[in-house]
This record gives sequence, C-alpha cells and structure tokens, in this order.
Amino acid sequence: MRITRVLGAALLALGLAAGPAAADATPSPSASDDGKAPTRAGTSFRTATEIEQGQRATASGSTGDYLYWSFPADAEQRPTVAATVKLPETHGAQTWQLDVYDGLRRRQSCQYGAATRTAGQGTSSVELACVLRTVRAWSEPWANDPLPGTYYVRLTVVDLASADLGQPVSTEIRVDSKDIGGAAAVDGSLTKPLVPGIAVTSEAEKDGSKSAVLSSIEPDDGWSSGWWSDRWVWTAIGGILAALAGIGGYALTRGSGRPSRVPPSV
Repeated sequence: MRITRVLGAALLALGLAAGPAAADATPSPSASDDGKAPTRAGTSFRTATEIEQGQRATASGSTGDYLYWSFPADAEQRPTVAATVKLPETHGAQTWQLDVYDGLRRRQSCQYGAATRTAGQGTSSVELACVLRTVRAWSEPWANDPLPGTYYVRLTVVDLASADLGQPVSTEIRVDSKDIGGAAAVDGSLTKPLVPGIAVTSEAEKDGSKSAVLSSIEPDDGWSSGWWSDRWVWTAIGGILAALAGIGGYALTRGSGRPSRVPPSV
C-alpha cells in the first residue's frame, strides 16, 4: 500500500507539472486579420514592410521587382513563411524564389518547404513556403544559427522570358510560428535582439540622445529573457521522481525490522 501511495503521488505530480508545459509547447493562435494588414511591400532591406506573425499581407508589383517584408521571431520559435504569387492570364514559364534573412542579413536556409518553384505557361498562381530552423537564444559568432530579432523576406522572380518582364502580379504573404519550447533551449542569451537600430540606440543611450528609433515590431508578449523554458519544469519533475524512487526503494528493502533468527543483543 505504501508503494502504491508513493507511485500515485508521483503520477499526480507529473500530471500537474506537465499540464502547463504541454500548453506552452503548443503553437500560439495566429493573430487575426483586423483590416490593418499591410497592402504594399518594400523594395530593399531598409524599406521592408513590417508585418506581424499571423497577418496576411498583400502587395502589387511587376515581374522583376524585389519585394521585401520583415517580421519578428523570438527564441524557441520555428517560423514558417508562405507566399502566393498571382500571375497574369498570359505568360511564359517563370521561376519565383522566396529568401529569408536574419537580423544580420544572413540568408537562412529552409529546413523544408518549396522556396523556389516554376510556374508553367498559363499557370494562374505559384505558391512558395519556407520553414526555418528553430530560433536559438544564443549562438557562437562563427555559426549561422537563426537568432532572435527581425527577419526579412524577399520575394522575386529569378527566371523568366524577357517578354514577360514588367507584367503586373499580386502577392500574398503570411508568417506563422510553432513554439518548440524547452526542447530547443540553450544556455545563454543575447544581450539585445537583432533588430534595426539596436546598435545606434546603444550609442544614443550613452550620449543621452533620444534620436535613435528601433524597429516597431516585436512578439506579442515581448522579447524573451532567454533563461526560462519548460526545460526547468521537466528538470524539477525529474528531481521529484528521483527522490520518490529513492524513498520507494528504501521502503522495499528496509524490511519489517530485525530478523527473528538474530538473537537479541545483551
């Protein structure tokens, strides 16, 4: 009975602690389109249109244009960028490409997804997608790991007939993220997220100036501090279970007292 009570308490502690951790690991609901989604795209990194995760942004352009957007991504998130290009009624074969860059403007490779696709003659639209690697809270300077901050999306055609150059197209783009949780946690964190203006702001704070302006986009709940993750919860659960296992093992091996065959001490 004692062992049954010990195991029951352990399972109850595991269930209560795992509940919040499991909830944190699920993807957060996407922000709904509230009519304020951007309807234009930038033409360079500096003029990239800012969008929030969960927004469906649209833009009109011409084949041959470079279209840029930017969005925030925090540690332990796995962003997915999806784009749709609606082509004119008559056109030749075209190859479109979706590129994603981090706050240091390093091109980030796609974990999976079709970031480059060719639309055949007469195709009405082409869809592209790029699932990035999980954003890390910290990385070695020489590594190309994705880090918290602003990410840039560039959409353009990379191969088409000269007769199709300049034809009007319309685009849609959406960014969503899956929260990976403590499975992607690492020791250490960045001092500041990689967002435009962060270096200028640091210098301005030393001089007492207020002229620097940061990027206006950030996650809904702010940038994470980098030290907390649900890995702490599972570590605590492991410690509790280890203690209960020790108590249970002692209760099993202790026995009922002095064996009857041992004579009493004088």
